[in-house]
Amino acid sequence: MSTPPSAVSSPKNKHKLLRRGKVKEVYEISDDVLEFHFSDDISVFDKKIPNLIPHKGETLARTSAHWFRACTKLGVNHHFIDLPEPTRMRVRRVEVVPNLTNHPKKSVLIPLEVVVRYYIAGTLWDRIRSGKTPPSAVGLPAGTVPKYGDKLPGPHFEYTTKLEHVDRLLTREEALQVGGITNQIVSEIEEIVLKVDQAIAREVEPRGLIHVDGKKEFAFDEHGKVMLVDTFGTADEDRFWESNLAAAGKYEEFSKEFVRQHYRKTGYYQKLTEAREKHLEEPPMPPLPPTMVNEVSRLYTTLYERLTGEPFASHHSGGSA
Repeated sequence: MSTPPSAVSSPKNKHKLLRRGKVKEVYEISDDVLEFHFSDDISVFDKKIPNLIPHKGETLARTSAHWFRACTKLGVNHHFIDLPEPTRMRVRRVEVVPNLTNHPKKSVLIPLEVVVRYYIAGTLWDRIRSGKTPPSAVGLPAGTVPKYGDKLPGPHFEYTTKLEHVDRLLTREEALQVGGITNQIVSEIEEIVLKVDQAIAREVEPRGLIHVDGKKEFAFDEHGKVMLVDTFGTADEDRFWESNLAAAGKYEEFSKEFVRQHYRKTGYYQKLTEAREKHLEEPPMPPLPPTMVNEVSRLYTTLYERLTGEPFASHHSGGSA
């Protein structure tokens, strides 16, 4: 989620700053082109952590570019143009509008996040374990006692809000209303997600990774055609496991879940959840310890290499984008 700041220009960039999110800034390059500036900031649970993670922004930009180029080969419509610098991505412009009904003939964001899960992990495991999500809701037979890491009978789609302060899980019917879209469009989006995820799984499997789940965002282009936007297939949006370890029942996280688990173990996540449920002031996010910062940085660069098949050597000469 991001909120529009006042129309100012970055001291590093002559272009107008349109939006500042938790981990990237969006600049106007022209009427038709935007530029994402990826920082080394990191966020979990819709809160920014008061640490910078070396190389994080560059790995996200370059990994996303890798997958968008794969989408071109798949024939999937998307907004990626190029990477003028390792932490900057140029994309076809997408507008954020309050209502998709009767919108002008230009690209507009569909205000939903689309998550597809192939295994029981993350917040899905939290909801199943707490009883909020019954096993039958994810296609498991009655009487099944799920375990963390179990493979689901088939892809399980979830939809959340995109433009609210805290992402909110939606039913399919609510997603149609919030997104301002039809069942036909949702079906088209789901087909695209599965096509892209199948390509991701095929590419990472020989490198010893399992694609566990992932999040994607979409827009309508200027012709009204569904278009894949933002970023995906990175440690921020997707979850990957080491396949050899997973086969032995050990789930080593190659994703931002590694950081989320840290805050679960320290008790912060429980305090945050309780505050949100009771509509109380949220506790401030504690910083990561220095050793954890180094581990997280290594996670991002290692995952870049495992996903793309290319060695990571930083191409960025400056500080954070």
